[in-house]
This record gives sequence, C-alpha cells and structure tokens, in this order.
Amino acid sequence: MIRTATRAIGIAAALAFVASGCQDLKPIQGKSKGRAASSVDPGSKVKVEFYVMSKCPFGTQVEQGIHPVLDEVGDWIDFSINFIATENGDGFSALHGQPEVDGNIIQLCAMKFHPDPRDYMKFISCQNENMRAIPNGWEACADKAGLDKANISKCSKGNEGKELLRASLRQAKARNAQGSPTMFVANKPYQGGRSKNDFLRAICTEIKGNKPAACSSIPEPIAVVATVLTDKRCTKCQVDGLAANLRGRFFPKLEIKKLDYNSEEGKKLYKELGLKMLPVWLFEPGVEKAERYSQIARWMAPTGKYKQLRVPANFDPTAEICDNKIDDTGNGKIDCADATCKTKLVCREEKKNDVQVFIMSQCPFGVKAVDAMKEVLANFQGKLNFDVHYIASKTDKGFNALHGQPEVDENIRQLCAKKYHAKNNKYLDYLWCRNKNYRSNEWKACAKESGMNLAKMEKCATGPEGAKLLEEDIKIAEALEVSGSPTWLANNRFKFSGIDAERIKSSICERNPKLPNCEKKLSGPQQQRGGAAPAGSCGG
Repeated sequence: MIRTATRAIGIAAALAFVASGCQDLKPIQGKSKGRAASSVDPGSKVKVEFYVMSKCPFGTQVEQGIHPVLDEVGDWIDFSINFIATENGDGFSALHGQPEVDGNIIQLCAMKFHPDPRDYMKFISCQNENMRAIPNGWEACADKAGLDKANISKCSKGNEGKELLRASLRQAKARNAQGSPTMFVANKPYQGGRSKNDFLRAICTEIKGNKPAACSSIPEPIAVVATVLTDKRCTKCQVDGLAANLRGRFFPKLEIKKLDYNSEEGKKLYKELGLKMLPVWLFEPGVEKAERYSQIARWMAPTGKYKQLRVPANFDPTAEICDNKIDDTGNGKIDCADATCKTKLVCREEKKNDVQVFIMSQCPFGVKAVDAMKEVLANFQGKLNFDVHYIASKTDKGFNALHGQPEVDENIRQLCAKKYHAKNNKYLDYLWCRNKNYRSNEWKACAKESGMNLAKMEKCATGPEGAKLLEEDIKIAEALEVSGSPTWLANNRFKFSGIDAERIKSSICERNPKLPNCEKKLSGPQQQRGGAAPAGSCGG
C-alpha cells in the first residue's frame, strides 16, 4: 500500500495525499452494453469499494485482481472505484504528478459513460498493463474495450471531468482513504490477499442466500511453513506484525516456528546458512506452490534448502549490544567503548547545527523533502550544515534500490555531483533540477543547467568511482538502521521525519534553538484532522 504517515515493511512502500469535503458520489447513468438485467436483488449485492491512485502500482495490482471476479460474479457485486488526490483551488495534485490527475479524470469519465464495472474495468485493466504511461495512449485502450472515445475525451478536457474528480475525492475523504489501495468489502475494511481467488473468497462469504457457481469452486490455499530465526535480546526483531501481514496478503495458512539464536539449534542454523543479521525468515520447500507466491517471489532468495524473505534485518547476534551495559562479546569493552558501536546512533557524537537526510532519489517523499530544504536553508542564512545520503543495498552483482536500477544510477550521479560540487551546497542545484522530473533518465540537461562539470560527472557516474561512492555512502544508513526515505538526522544523533519546510525547520530548531529565524513560519501542508501534518516515506 502507498499511504501517509506510515513506514512500510520491506515489501511495501509508502503514501498519499488527503482530500477535502464529505459528500457522496452519486450514481452516474450512461451508455450500457445491453446486458440482460440482473436477477439479483440490488439490496442484497455485496458492496465493494476501492480507493486508489491511477498510477500507483499497488492500486493497479488490486484492480487487476478484482477484474476477473467482476466478470464472473459481477451481478452479485455493487462495485465502485474512487481516487485519492488533493484539490488545490481550481486544480488538483497527486502523488504521481499531473499525469496521475489526468489519468484519474479519464477513468472517471469512462465510468460515467460506461457505468457497468465489467465495461470500464476492461479499459482500466488495459491501461494498467503499462501503468507508467497513464494517461498516454488511453484511446487505444478505449477502442479495445469498446468505449465511447468522443464522450470520454470531451468529458476529460472540460469541467465535467474536474467535477467528477472532486466528487470522487469527497467520497475518498468520507471514507478516510489515505493510502492506495484502501478497500472495503461489505462496508468492512479489507486487508486480505489481492488475487482473484482472494477477492472471490471474501465476496462469496458475504453473499446471502443462493450463491453463484463460482463460489463453490474456489481452491483452498495450501499450508506454508516458515522458521523465523531471531534473538530475544533484540527489541526491534518483531515477528507478529509481519506474520499478520503475510497471512492476510500472501499465505492464509502460514505456520510460523520461532527459533532463538541463543539456543543450540538456533546457533547451528545460523552457522550452517552463513547468516549475519537477524531476524531471518526461512520458508520451507513447497512455498512456491502457494497461489500468491508470484506476488512475493521477487523478495525471496534461495538460502540452503529454504527461500529467505528479504526483510529489514539489522541485529548482529555476535556483536556488542551498545546500550545494555553488558560486555556481550567478552572483550572487556562495554557498549560504546566497543569498536563495533562507534557508528551506532546511541554512540554518535552530537554536532550542533547539523542536519542530514537519507533518501532514495526516486522516492516522491524524498524528493519533496529535498525540495523543501531550499526554503529551510535560506531561512537559516548559511548557519546550518547540511548533507544528503542514500538508501540502497550492495549485492554481489551491484546494487539494489527500491525503485530499480534507474534509482541506483541516479543515486550515484547525485553523489558524483556532491563530490565535485560540494562547496556552498552547489550540488543541490542539480538535485532540485532533477526533482522536477525525477523519473526521467535525461540528467545531462540538469547537470549543465546547474553548472556541473559534465565530463567529470559522467566519468564518475559510469565508472568505479561512482560505484565506490555509493558503496561507502550506504554504509552510513545501514549503520544507523535507516531504511525509510526520507529519514532526517539532527545534530548527528536525533532522528525525525517530515516532508515540508515548516516541519523540517521546527525539528531542527528543537535541537538548535539559537539558529536564526527559528520563530519564522515556513510553508507546509494544511493540518489533517487531529492536528498531524501529512508525512510519508518509501521503504522500511
């Protein structure tokens, strides 16, 4: 799910904006395909609501999952899709930019003129096959689905489409839908699996009386067994939350065996598999047969006879624990006196008027945070030391990043820019330029516009120099157990969060009240109900 003010576990990432208003979206009449009238009593249909972003990969995933269910048992379902974005005066903003706003509107117009979900979902499913291109090429998908292109085009280009989006945002707001996807089945929040059979199983459970034939042929999920190697000394090695997520999303019949490192069996398994950091999730052979395994396969790695789930793991059971007042390694040195603790947050020296941010270069929240620093740095009149670090991981074959190889490449380019243009934070001009279109691979124009040395930048970014910069830089985030973008570090010791200038400034001033203009109000989003400012992150 992409959602606000949360931090995802390794396999999901994070955020949305909040809309305003509280009116229901009224049913819209339009052209139909001439299907025979349903014999199902409208009052007995199962209400299924999706709140999504048209370019969110998690939103498109659930749309693809529900589409075949609608084709099979659509007469028994009262289905609706609404969108999550923000209304700004006469316009709108969305997490994935103006293309997502346009995509939302086009899909709403398709729904207006083709209100049967089995019709408009053909169109949406076609678009989802190339989600990143939305809204471009929508006409071809309209042709494929047999929709009325002329009316959809007219609607999407005028006030009609804007009014549809406003109404949709009000519906999302009324449901307090802040993340894509937010789903309800029979007016109850749905957090289960996202495959056809998952949705079919949940809907069939809610159908009263005679059920369609499809409800009697849903295969039972297979049993899956996982061993979790953890350590009772690790306060952050939590199992239950992830276990609930895995059962709901992927493995309904998941059996978990907890194994402590300090046991004889635990130490033996740790040594045999050559493990390093805990916790470790090890799935028994046969997990590949699970219906939803393909949805999680990219996060599974062969480890001995097991499939190991890649999750944040930062506890070294053989190392000194830096804040328990015990000599864990038996070398006579306790806590911060031990060399292995020097890079840990609890042992870092405080540095006044210092702030660092850890980002992923193609994370929308990291982008917003870095953009906000333009105002923050100006506010502090050169009295603040600022640095940017990157979140990724090193592998035998190179690097991994949440947003793929393009993000790895851009992380390296930004580090090269910092190396050669660190004076007066000149490299930030490149970052701010790239952030305007951070998904684009066309970076040279920004390098030139920002006065970078293009030859040095390119040589650095494409050779061993840049790779070494990233390898060394990501060690900082790893040592601090930072996995969410953005994560802020004030005075070299104190973590905080925020993506707008006012919140970032306030967190810095909390630790450094003597900085200039701490009393000055900077720009930031409107407060949510309850007083919390919107925030978000990508990754752990």
